[in-house]
Amino acid sequence: MTGVAIGIDIGGTYTKLVAVSDAGEILARARLPTDDSAASRLPASTANALARLETIVGPAAAVGVACPGLVRSDGVAVHWMKGRLDVLEGLDWTAALQRRAPVRVVNDAQAALKGESWLGAGRGCRDVVMLTLGTGVGGAIMSGGRVLTGNTGRAGHLGHIALQVPGDKDIVNTPGSLEDAIGNCTVRRRSHGRFESTEALVDAYAQGDPIASQVWQGSVMRLAAALASIVNAVDPARIILGGGIAVRAGDLLMAPLRTWMDEYEWRPHDTGVEIVVAELGDEAGAIGAARHAMEQSA
Repeated sequence: MTGVAIGIDIGGTYTKLVAVSDAGEILARARLPTDDSAASRLPASTANALARLETIVGPAAAVGVACPGLVRSDGVAVHWMKGRLDVLEGLDWTAALQRRAPVRVVNDAQAALKGESWLGAGRGCRDVVMLTLGTGVGGAIMSGGRVLTGNTGRAGHLGHIALQVPGDKDIVNTPGSLEDAIGNCTVRRRSHGRFESTEALVDAYAQGDPIASQVWQGSVMRLAAALASIVNAVDPARIILGGGIAVRAGDLLMAPLRTWMDEYEWRPHDTGVEIVVAELGDEAGAIGAARHAMEQSA
């Protein structure tokens, strides 16, 4: 496939569109709010934004959509998406976006990994794991240059691995999950009502607040334990940490994480895994959706 591909990432706050050449040049971009109360109108709004983008870059040779949920085996719709945007479950994106060629659908975390592996922090690496730390914890696995999807599309949902049993169940019934250990969704409970957001927690940690330090160090310790377990299961050369928590916390995350990894990671002959912060920001999913569309249309 040669020419322009357009990737669309259906995010919780914004829907992002990025037009990319097959050489990896970003040609144009657009975004529109993802409004919970108007989710049923999102496909039409996205189609309009796509049409406007094509007036700038010309007709796209391929279009891809990244969104939460499990992608159907034929790769053109989501067959399981529960929560805020469940109205999109089963949507025929090819018809919704008024395309002749199939619109290729990909899980949002898997798309983010494809984007980072192509143009971001995963360049030149064929064995990569990515975790997105935000409201929840998303994940994706690339092995031998191929992003794993598994039997039903569940592969890579690393936020839903168990760290503490017994423990409170998360949204998919995993007890004591990684998502609950560090996701923004549980920070109020983890801090016993002291902090309403991870941003506030990290700010207090930076100021030396003892309660914030205890909560944050405990969360990072559990993240390190999860990463060490993932390393043993998947053996990646690199782990990419993306999402709002990783980007905003920066070295306040990475410094204690390195300390805990020194304690937990199995390193035969000193072969430690490189851990880096994502580079593409909130456009990684859209770029990855474009890359996925290119691959599927080749």
